[in-house]
Amino acid sequence: MRPADDATIPAGPLAVRWRSCLPGLVRAGVLAQVRVELENAGSVTWHSDGPNWIYVSYHWLDQLGNAIVWDGLRTRLPDPVPAGGRLALDVAVRGPIPPGRYRLAFDLLDAERLWFGELGNPALELDVQVEPRIGARTLAVELRPGPADLVEETRHALAAQEGLVLDTSNAEVLAHLAPGCQPAPDWSRRLLDAHAEGYAAVGGSVEPSGGPLARRRAAAALAPWRPGGGRNPSFAHPLLLPSLVRGLEPSWLPDVEGLPALRPPEQEPWLYDARVLVRARPRSGRRPG
Repeated sequence: MRPADDATIPAGPLAVRWRSCLPGLVRAGVLAQVRVELENAGSVTWHSDGPNWIYVSYHWLDQLGNAIVWDGLRTRLPDPVPAGGRLALDVAVRGPIPPGRYRLAFDLLDAERLWFGELGNPALELDVQVEPRIGARTLAVELRPGPADLVEETRHALAAQEGLVLDTSNAEVLAHLAPGCQPAPDWSRRLLDAHAEGYAAVGGSVEPSGGPLARRRAAAALAPWRPGGGRNPSFAHPLLLPSLVRGLEPSWLPDVEGLPALRPPEQEPWLYDARVLVRARPRSGRRPG
């Protein structure tokens, strides 16, 4: 923590004196609560509602002071704070992507009009080592039931994958596949890399397999997920054959060509990565169960 001395706090109606901060463990892409204590060093009350309410927010900076994330999540004050009053509150902070060494700078925002920093108030800055989102590179697969030969085909393709475990309850990441899917050799590595970077849900590209007629029919339906291309964190379509970090509740959509389709989470970072490739046997029909 780098608190400002009193000489740097400007005189005037809006001023803050930072007292303490306990950041704890911060993981990339994960929502955390950071305990902050601050004092109203100005001459007017900080309001928690009405036209002049005050937010606590933050910026993520690199080691040179460049903004990586400007204007993070905003936490409204729970109660008014009179001049000279103190307040301790938990501030919602989402870790930046990717993990690494950052500076976390807290500031106050006056009713979305101006930052206290614009009035000469020093921000509260801390050096933070942001850890990978997943603590261990372990991935389990939930494979839908289906014809025995297609199930065996998928299990055979999974045999050489990195980080694969059988116990779904202990895996950091859970991927969803359908019978007949054949992940590329680097499939699990790319998924685990993306989740470690901070993404809660990841989907990739699909290459139809099977007979010529089936491939041609499926190619049009699966055109948005065709192989080739790179990463897209604002993909306009569902995530097919997705993987999710442990604890994330999926929001399923109707299958696409018999393949599991996930609605991208609204409150968590997610990623479509066309380099995450699965060859699949598309099938019409509803999802079992």
